[in-house]
Amino acid sequence: MTRRILLVNPNTTASMTDKIAAAAGAVAGPDTTIVTDTSRDGPASIQGYLDIANSFTGLHAAMRRHPDADAVVVACFDDTGVDALRCATDVPVIGIGEAAFHVAAMIATRFSVVTTLARSVPGIEDNLRRYGLAARCRRVRASEVPVLALEGGDPACTELIRAEIRAAIDEDGAEAIVLGCAGMADLMAMFAEEFGLPVIDGVTAGVALAEGLVRMGAKTTGIGAYAPA
Repeated sequence: MTRRILLVNPNTTASMTDKIAAAAGAVAGPDTTIVTDTSRDGPASIQGYLDIANSFTGLHAAMRRHPDADAVVVACFDDTGVDALRCATDVPVIGIGEAAFHVAAMIATRFSVVTTLARSVPGIEDNLRRYGLAARCRRVRASEVPVLALEGGDPACTELIRAEIRAAIDEDGAEAIVLGCAGMADLMAMFAEEFGLPVIDGVTAGVALAEGLVRMGAKTTGIGAYAPA
């Protein structure tokens, strides 16, 4: 049976969706179909609380366009709108931040996150506390690379991210690195080989977990906080 996993980019930048789709396709099994959609209403990038709030309408609409999806992966590291979408469907809804944190915690005792701008750090730290994984994360580091700057493949941006990974290893004692933006998905393999430790991309982690949940027949609960509105 073919599984259909919907990969939603909650910002409106289609080129980022293309990069995310490539990362998803590299890990998806032969019996998984990856369907992508880009928000048609919201910010061009999501960097902080205001962008998160402004993305909800477009994100929800994107999910509604694919009622046949067996699972949904929200490709924003802030896990934008994930709780709300879980109230609107019974299929698994995976945020790439939560997925990456859990994968890192299963293969290392301590990890650090390297994200984009400093203003994104508090929200990521809040999520780590919500998920019960704050003690496993040594630090959330900002590379000060804007999300959209990742689209151009500028070597200077890559070097800023590289420097934070090196600092996470040397100063934090990190045993694994989580890349804190969907736009960094194409850097995972390169940095893992370069630094000789696990480097986790949330898109890859999210798709792999979504496949497993669908295979298990797991559904989102309709009781309690995720009860339908």
